[in-house]
Amino acid sequence: MSTPSSTTSTALYERTGAYIPRVAAVHDMCGYGKCSLGVAIPVLSAAGIDVCPVPTALFSAHTKFPLFYMHDTTDILQDYLDAWQHIGVELDGVYSGFLGSAEQVHVIQRLYYDYPDALRIVDPVMGDAGEMYPTYTKELCDAMADLVNGADILTPNLTEASLLTGIPYRGQDVDHAFIQRNVDALLEMGAKTVVIKGVVHEGESVIRNYFADASIDDGAIQEVESELLPYMLHGTGDLFASALTAAVYAGRTLREAVEFAGSLVCDAMRITREQPDFEERGVSFEPTLGQVAGLLA
Repeated sequence: MSTPSSTTSTALYERTGAYIPRVAAVHDMCGYGKCSLGVAIPVLSAAGIDVCPVPTALFSAHTKFPLFYMHDTTDILQDYLDAWQHIGVELDGVYSGFLGSAEQVHVIQRLYYDYPDALRIVDPVMGDAGEMYPTYTKELCDAMADLVNGADILTPNLTEASLLTGIPYRGQDVDHAFIQRNVDALLEMGAKTVVIKGVVHEGESVIRNYFADASIDDGAIQEVESELLPYMLHGTGDLFASALTAAVYAGRTLREAVEFAGSLVCDAMRITREQPDFEERGVSFEPTLGQVAGLLA
């Protein structure tokens, strides 16, 4: 992926002058806990992107808490998008994440139909550590696979890759060939570029993010390393995907975007460690927004 405008038939955004791209962010909104739209809106906005939220669910708190309230917004979304069409909203991209129901896949596909030239970035937020998230069902996971076909950038972790492809999950400590097998399957399903994020090999002090472009070297994977910190935080996957999206829209190559996203997540995690209740509250990314804005320099 040598330039953002050369990798896919739906051209990646190439910033020209003062033009501000407009991206629909199709994610849930969480009241307490840093994730989803609470991350995507400020991160993309810091990169000079006009973010138009499409809320797929409303949560009182993220799903790692023992008690949370969820409101599925499926019933309102067609009217929501009808209103956009009525007033002539134009989009340069569709960036999707957590979905509240299998029917919401059709909502995203409608956006693809209404905006055929929009860049399609799919973060298939489905699970982690070999398990589906508690609000997900097999029906929803099966439907999510329909979004792989035509995705300009697909950003699963290994659990999500397994759920999408049917390749059995084997944990994090897997070899290069296993990563390539997953990537090949996702490319064969129709993704144009794939980023497998957050792979940790036993005994190593780095976290690896792998990426591949279907149009380059038959989709051979490349990798980028970042520092592995000795604790986990909620919302880092959303931050990674949002930072990667911001970097792509700022004209960075896929490698540069993956490097930027991995570095930003590490910086935010270090800041978070100093905050009260950091293990529950989620990743404190706000002080890193200046780095995102720096993408425009």
